[in-house]
Amino acid sequence: MTMARWRVSMLGLLWAAAAGMAAAAVQVTDDRGRMLTLPVPPQRIVSLLPSLTETVCELQACGRLVGTDRFSNWPEAARTLPKLGGLEDSQIERIAALKPDLVLAAVSARAIDRLEALGVPVLALEPRNWADTKRVIERVAHALGEPAAGPALVARIESRIVAAAARVPTALRGHSVYFEVAANPYGAGEASYVGELLARLGLVNIVPASMGPFPQLNPEFVLRAQPALVMGTAAAVAEMPGRPGWRSLVALQRGQVCGFAAGPYDTLVRPGPRLGDAAEVIADCLGRLGSMRR
Repeated sequence: MTMARWRVSMLGLLWAAAAGMAAAAVQVTDDRGRMLTLPVPPQRIVSLLPSLTETVCELQACGRLVGTDRFSNWPEAARTLPKLGGLEDSQIERIAALKPDLVLAAVSARAIDRLEALGVPVLALEPRNWADTKRVIERVAHALGEPAAGPALVARIESRIVAAAARVPTALRGHSVYFEVAANPYGAGEASYVGELLARLGLVNIVPASMGPFPQLNPEFVLRAQPALVMGTAAAVAEMPGRPGWRSLVALQRGQVCGFAAGPYDTLVRPGPRLGDAAEVIADCLGRLGSMRR
């Protein structure tokens, strides 16, 4: 080989190597509008929000997680990882000691500025509805270096929601529903991801979008609305008849209620990749209620 050909060959190899490195780099914009650039897909990830933890795992990257927030309890593999606090009290020093090449956090997490000041890359994402959830799944997949996996996961979730909706008894379609998220009481409104899911299943929410996603309600509001169906945690539903005036709710009198155990309820109140599971949980309960009406 002549010297000229050798130089051409070496330049070709260097160009190919540079192109390969560029192809491996990851660029993704988070919910703050900030572009994050990673030289290679991250291999040591800390997730500080349960829905983000679940998204990483559903994208088949659970093995890359090295720590999570204290509330990430699904899947089983996430339970054994170091727990690093929550939105308000993330343990910065412990997170930094894990040497993550990416931290996934809610936009509202207080830890973001301190982590970035330490040079830790942070991708801030916070799903609040189904559109957000789809976007977040696709951006996490992109950050993982697996951009095609995001739309594929979204399609699977969408398919499960459609299938669950088809199982809702015809007799219950169009029924009004009250979904309680806290006993004060706070309800899931039409504007929430829970409300969106209820609508997809053919139910009519008594809490309009104008009141916000999860408003605190005057108990009289619920009593006046007389929802045909009542949903919440099993414990909340069990104690509702003991609240002043709540025995007048016909749904409670007739047992038209869905009281969810802790595990299924977690699925219902997380705007992440388990929304397909959530739709099936609600559809299962509605199926039982429908069979009681026959």
